[in-house]
Amino acid sequence: MLHDPNRVYVFDTTLRDGEQVPGCQLTTPEKIEIARELEALGVDIIEAGFPISSPGDFQSVVEISKSVKEPIVCALTRANKGDIDAAAESLKYAKRPRIHTGIGSSDMHIKHKFNSTREEILERAVDAVKYAKKYVEDIEFYAEDAGRADVVYLAQMIEAVIAAGATVVNIPDTNGYCLPDQYGSKIRFLKENVRNIDQAIISVHCHNDLGLATANSIAGLQNGARQIEGTINGIGERAGNTSIEEVVMVLKTHQVLGLHTNINAKNFYELSHMVSTQMRMPVQPNKAIVGNNAFAHSSGIHQDGFLKNRENYEIIRPEDVGFPSASIVLTARSGRHALRFHLERLGFHLDKEDLNSAYSRFLTLADNKLDINDEDLLSLVTFKMVKD
Repeated sequence: MLHDPNRVYVFDTTLRDGEQVPGCQLTTPEKIEIARELEALGVDIIEAGFPISSPGDFQSVVEISKSVKEPIVCALTRANKGDIDAAAESLKYAKRPRIHTGIGSSDMHIKHKFNSTREEILERAVDAVKYAKKYVEDIEFYAEDAGRADVVYLAQMIEAVIAAGATVVNIPDTNGYCLPDQYGSKIRFLKENVRNIDQAIISVHCHNDLGLATANSIAGLQNGARQIEGTINGIGERAGNTSIEEVVMVLKTHQVLGLHTNINAKNFYELSHMVSTQMRMPVQPNKAIVGNNAFAHSSGIHQDGFLKNRENYEIIRPEDVGFPSASIVLTARSGRHALRFHLERLGFHLDKEDLNSAYSRFLTLADNKLDINDEDLLSLVTFKMVKD
């Protein structure tokens, strides 16, 4: 089914799962703006919303369907006819529509969410896929809480929904529960034990409750999954979803994995800021790839090594993800090499004795001032001039 066995499809759910963060709701025009940027980024699938949930969500799916040409536009449903009818109606303008339907697969969900049995849930899963297939060809099925599901039952469910017409099977770690080896093993078990698995793409949808979403997604890909689901900046319910920019850059950095995406990584930084601003959700400074400190070096040992050869402390170049530039941040832990770098940037070339003198004054200043700026550096040099 896959033309390129090493191609990883990127499914963005910033506008659906990401928008479930309290206070991060977007207007339809804002969603369209982000959707167009996601298209420019090169995502393969945009999950545009959950149409049955509200008139606003329904309308957003309609308008996004009209606004993007290349990506598949996907709408989420539960495993019932009303949800699927609404999704199909909302996708009528989509050039490449996908319905994303599913149901719980763990005994926890089956007993305590649905008050049902494994047999009944299996029947509902198959019926939902068959019903959705009447509307569109591309059907993704999610087995909610697959991370805690019995793997033999999960395999039975996945085999049944593929037979019913599912083209993508989503194996969510809904609660961010799994360890990477557990999650990877679950994907491998499905790959090896579901007879018709070659007729569908396995997708990984991980949450970050234990900080393992990116690691689990990579483990899934290493074991045969070929679609990853995530959000820009890793936003999402509770502790968030898999961060798309992290997974993409892991694959770029570790080419030994032999996997690739169609993502234009240079768009990450700008899109990250757009999502952060529109959703009023600040990006933590130490966030991998797009945080303000992601390429900032403040330790003297690191600064010295970086200035000698940036690859000493940089495995990704800032320009690869659209980041303005790496920065040498001056703090009380900075060394002479960093101070000289900034003074030369300002046009001052000091000999060894003058540099030692300026560095001594710099350390006194840095112990008392958090942010050292160019004016402070000028004061260090003019102090020497006035003294002379």
